[in-house]
Amino acid sequence: MAQQVMYVDPSFGEDAPTNQFDFTEQSIRKAFIRKVYAILMCQLLVTLGFIALFVFHEPTKRYVRENTYLFWVALAVLFVCMIAMACCENVRRTTPMNFIFLFTFTVAQSFLLGVASSTFDATEVFMAVGITAAVCLGLTLFAFQTKWDFTLIGGGLVAATMVLLMFGLITIFIPTNNIVRLVYASLGVLIFSLYLVYDTQLMMGGKHKYSISPEEYIFAALNLYLDIVQIFLFILTIMRNS
Repeated sequence: MAQQVMYVDPSFGEDAPTNQFDFTEQSIRKAFIRKVYAILMCQLLVTLGFIALFVFHEPTKRYVRENTYLFWVALAVLFVCMIAMACCENVRRTTPMNFIFLFTFTVAQSFLLGVASSTFDATEVFMAVGITAAVCLGLTLFAFQTKWDFTLIGGGLVAATMVLLMFGLITIFIPTNNIVRLVYASLGVLIFSLYLVYDTQLMMGGKHKYSISPEEYIFAALNLYLDIVQIFLFILTIMRNS
């Protein structure tokens, strides 16, 4: 049975009724999930708009290529906002500061994705968008339906990410062929697909061993957004090298 949380207005004193507000943990968690997905959808719409602008609007593409400092400014803003939200609890829990930081981070990330997408053909980019959407939808439904508890594999995912990082450094500094890059990108899709299921179940709470606090809606949206972005980038890499 779900644990009930009561709120009683202290102004009533000892004669306060006990049925003013009756919130269950389940209802709070459902409201939290709806809020996270609403924020996530806004982030994805902004990102999709930037990608479409860079892919189809030639003057924008040309302007950014002529002013490469914009790339480095966006990258710096991205890291500052991400570190601030990840390390400072007050930043991600205080309104409206948390929304300002998240919006700034989303714009910077969307700009960088737009720059990356501009080097691909429009058909390839939007095929990757469609595949990413289908994969993420399927993984989200799986995370909600499965009885397997993926919140237990956090340590394994960190280790797998370190291996993927070292693999990526090798592909940068040592000449490799398309097969090696395909393997690298495929591993990236697999690892961040597991991350998406892991972060979704952390948000769900319930019977899972670990869960995220309902106050951390910004952090939860940020995690899901980054998972989807990484899946998209690795799928683009697969399409380029296939």
